Amino acid sequence: MKRKSSIIAAILIVVLTAASLFYLFYFGESDRQVLATVNGEKITVNDFNQEIGKVEEQARGIIRENPAEFLEGMIMRTLILQEAEKQGLLPDREKKGREGSVSSEEVVIKEFMEKRFSSVPTVSREEIEEFYEIYKDRMEGKSLEQTATMIEQIIGQGKQQKQLEQFVGDLRKSARIDIDEKRLKKLAVKPPDSNTEEDFLNALKSGKPVMVDFGSNSCIPCRQIRPILHEVKKEYSGKVEVLVIDVYKYKSFAGEHKIQMIPTLIFFDSNGKEVYRHQGFMSKNLILEQFREMGISST
Repeated sequence: MKRKSSIIAAILIVVLTAASLFYLFYFGESDRQVLATVNGEKITVNDFNQEIGKVEEQARGIIRENPAEFLEGMIMRTLILQEAEKQGLLPDREKKGREGSVSSEEVVIKEFMEKRFSSVPTVSREEIEEFYEIYKDRMEGKSLEQTATMIEQIIGQGKQQKQLEQFVGDLRKSARIDIDEKRLKKLAVKPPDSNTEEDFLNALKSGKPVMVDFGSNSCIPCRQIRPILHEVKKEYSGKVEVLVIDVYKYKSFAGEHKIQMIPTLIFFDSNGKEVYRHQGFMSKNLILEQFREMGISST
């Protein structure tokens, strides 16, 4: 009986050990899945998710729709930190993932870049005069001498920006960078659905009032208003056509409707005539108030 119990116990240990290993390599491994290596330094899925967690909630959806751009920012930050470390400006750098490392790394990057680009590039008198001649009509009647200092600062800052871009570009070109494109692609989420120009034209012919949000998935105020539009669409189903048009997909169409900023909400009556438009975020209360003015009721 004791021998049988020992065998059962041994089998249980083997099973539990196998299960633990399975979890470690197939589930726990997600924390160590490498998205990119930068000169041998790893950026993992866990690193990526932790960085997204620090971003404002409204912007997270935008990032997840285009994770490559966010990852590129992490790569550039890693390159700058590596360069700072080479120059002895990072003596106590914590290992990735340790508490407090992010804030200290941000301080190091700021100090390193300020030191690296502490001097403003020289601006010649000829450059100032050329700038003044080009933009003279925007100087509000002020003379060259009155605006020379301001112009020098603008040109100097522009040159400094170019130096920064050159520096970062050179770091990127000389680095050994490997990105797992398949793994990165799996992190991407599908952007919210939007309507087409044809949907809009059909809505105008429906005999119902129409509300159209001209916006973009990359615009935070546009994203903030989407849940409100979903609620309104559901509550006024069959009474109002609620549409979302992506201005970057339909640039000419947005131009026809004189869209100058996003989001812009345009309200049309049942005859397809524009009766009101609102630029910027619009609360649900204001939308419903406009509906009431148009004689639209949810009941």
